[in-house]
Amino acid sequence: MKLNRANLANATESSVTPSAERIVHIGLGAFHRAHQAWYTDSVDSNGEWGIVAFTGRSPQAADELAEQDGLFTLVTRSEAGDEFSVVKSISRAVDINDANEFVSAIANPNVVIVTLTITEAGYGMDANGHIDTSNPPRLLHRLAVALETRRREHGKGIAVVSCDNIPNNGGLLQTAMTDLFGLFSSDAMRWLEDKVSFVSTSVDRITPRTTASDIETVASETGWNDVSPVVTEPFTDWVLEGEFPEGRPDWHLAGAKFVDELEPFENRKLWLLNGAHSLLAYLGQLRGHSTVAQAIADAECLDAVEGFWAEAERGLTAPGLELPRYKTALLERFSNSRIEHQLAQIANDGSTKLRVRIVPTALRELADGNSADGCARVFQAWAAFLLSGTKFNDSRAVEIREAIRSAKGDQAAATRNLIALVSEELAANDQFMGQVLELATI
Repeated sequence: MKLNRANLANATESSVTPSAERIVHIGLGAFHRAHQAWYTDSVDSNGEWGIVAFTGRSPQAADELAEQDGLFTLVTRSEAGDEFSVVKSISRAVDINDANEFVSAIANPNVVIVTLTITEAGYGMDANGHIDTSNPPRLLHRLAVALETRRREHGKGIAVVSCDNIPNNGGLLQTAMTDLFGLFSSDAMRWLEDKVSFVSTSVDRITPRTTASDIETVASETGWNDVSPVVTEPFTDWVLEGEFPEGRPDWHLAGAKFVDELEPFENRKLWLLNGAHSLLAYLGQLRGHSTVAQAIADAECLDAVEGFWAEAERGLTAPGLELPRYKTALLERFSNSRIEHQLAQIANDGSTKLRVRIVPTALRELADGNSADGCARVFQAWAAFLLSGTKFNDSRAVEIREAIRSAKGDQAAATRNLIALVSEELAANDQFMGQVLELATI
């Protein structure tokens, strides 16, 4: 049976009318549906917080969901099996290229929240953390125009919530909007400062690409003909910092956490989750593994992760981080073999990722007189991976190849050159480099 609201109402003998439109989302995709849409659906039994979801690029997602009245099946995939639920929080799915609909949705006085998942590239920041107002990023320019229309029509406040995987994402978005509002008027700028809240968040939930097999599984297990299901893992995390001047759903009832300072939670994710992922990506592939689950089942990889975590934890001292629980959850996630998280994908852009995932811990450990051996293991695995001749993808690929070529076959020199691309301070530290090179001989 085709999944839509009429058929779902008949099957459940209950009303499934679209919820009142209170939230606009920009960047409709699998992650938004498994994350913010799921959180909203979980706590909005009275239908007060409907989402108008706009695509980021291709209209396909909107077209598919519009045919299903915004409904989709969420497949939560664990080692124990699959669980299926129909998520009803998206009231409308719209192609963002429909400019009138986009502006109208954000100007709607009943809408009090805008959320975004437009990826890091969508922010288009320069080296100084600003945008080029003469050629602004497309989606941010459209958001600024829509917000200015809202100001002119009624001026009601609104919360703008970045859910992209970028540190200080709310601050970056505020800077971008401030840059663009500078093109409008002094009244517009005052409204932005007084009535618009920019909320920073840390988000986490793996959502693999949906396959034809997943669509068939949904049909066979639920009876619903759903062309756009989303597969996800049981784990989910959402930490938010900022104000909601006109209210918000009770997301905390589904596990979202509201904090006064987000940075410690960003660092927890960056160092424990992302740092471990980078370590597994390189060490795991060197040891013949292709997925996170395969790598974490390898005792040597697990020991390396726990060694790195012991160092990273010493920099995570803020209250409320619940590190033992968080690490236990990470190991469960890593071990979920039914979510095939590819190491080759995680390994991309290591020269950039290691700078924020590993370097802060390494420098702190060395400054405190500790060995930083766990961090050295990560860098040794990364350098060995690059020197192994395995194909790699990195935005600094030209510099990486030159660092290797200029060493003229000297593995130790090549390793130092590579680490210098990430941190000149670490590469110049003979103690640290000695540990890296010693690990390379084991």
